Amino acid sequence: MQLTFHQVDAFSDRAFGGNPAMVYKLDAWLADDLMQKIAAEHNLAETAFLVREGQQWHIRWFTPTTEVPLCGHATLASAYVLFEIYHETVQQLDFICKSGPLSVTREADRLWLDFPARMPGEVGASLAVQTALGVEAVDVLGFNELFVVLESEQAVLDCRPDMAALAKLPWPGAIVTAPGSRHDFVSRYFAPAIGINEDPVTGSTHCSLIPYWSKRLGKLGLTAYQCSARGGTLFCRLEGERVKIGGHATLVASGTLSLG
Repeated sequence: MQLTFHQVDAFSDRAFGGNPAMVYKLDAWLADDLMQKIAAEHNLAETAFLVREGQQWHIRWFTPTTEVPLCGHATLASAYVLFEIYHETVQQLDFICKSGPLSVTREADRLWLDFPARMPGEVGASLAVQTALGVEAVDVLGFNELFVVLESEQAVLDCRPDMAALAKLPWPGAIVTAPGSRHDFVSRYFAPAIGINEDPVTGSTHCSLIPYWSKRLGKLGLTAYQCSARGGTLFCRLEGERVKIGGHATLVASGTLSLG
């Protein structure tokens, strides 16, 4: 059996920027353990698998070690593949996943994710969190992820986590964030517990980042930068209980996986 894959750099208008994701459009689901092995073989932060169900697309995401319930950049990459490679003619693609309904809308050369807003709540600073991240926190919150607010963009850039210690905390990953110098806010995301030491650009973390910074800055429209080594710009809007996350995508490779 042979399967076609496409590798896309999401949240980037050029190759080798943003966050790479692998995308497979399938006729029917593969066994879960096989999809996990394929994701491990590619060894990217996320590999997305898509199966059409009626007018929607069922989407699942796998890191090299586990399946995750929500992923922004691989959803953006999947929409790009459906629009640009498989020539979907609609302006909006509707997805179903473990986290509920999602959609991606095409507006000129930018794609917009429509995800649930997830306002983080207070957790409280602890020595274990600050030691694992190697930071002095202004505030520590959480929703699905640990959400650590720092004083400045430079503090985010300087963050050097102890990955082994971070993986032992009772959270799948940790967001560090601060006001930006050229953007409304910046962030980084570390998730060694699920096989990703640092994710280059993470759409799903912005489900919490957008409502937090919208409330703090008193703005519904914001610009964000995830300041990893690859880096990526995200255009953000808070719309009630939903967030809109806009970005570009770039195809960098297509190929065939042979399964014997």
